[in-house]
Amino acid sequence: MSEEEGVAVEPRNPLDNEGDVAADYIEELLDITDLDGDIDIEVRDGRVYVSVHATDPASLQLLADADTVSALQELTRLVVQTKTGGFSRLILDIGGSRDKRKSELGELVARAIELIEEGASEAALPPMSSYERKLVHDVVAERGFHSSSRGEGSDRHTVITRG
Repeated sequence: MSEEEGVAVEPRNPLDNEGDVAADYIEELLDITDLDGDIDIEVRDGRVYVSVHATDPASLQLLADADTVSALQELTRLVVQTKTGGFSRLILDIGGSRDKRKSELGELVARAIELIEEGASEAALPPMSSYERKLVHDVVAERGFHSSSRGEGSDRHTVITRG
């Protein structure tokens, strides 16, 4: 604890600051685009999760596209890194886009496992972000199979094999 003017003050968690900077940026974006949305900030597992939701989910449909969310996440990370001076692993969700993507990845893993169960020695998934690969690794492990990441940069992908 530090003291300011004789009052004990808890030091601020850098992740809380990261979340506030990200939320401010997203709120400004929503204002510019004249879209209504509520923003929630959560810190878990050493990462900031910023979620945008609306009473009318259709109002966020344009921004909830997976490619759009990915691009906005990268822009938000750049803003956070510029303002805080630290690396950001922030995850952005707009209108439930992350849950939708997690479901799509689960279906992709299920199809790949079917190929292995039909005799293939391995099944390679398309390139994806590190966060998506982490989700895939978790689903694969839950299903009793093994996965590893291969490739570099934008070509990095997950390969699934028997456990």
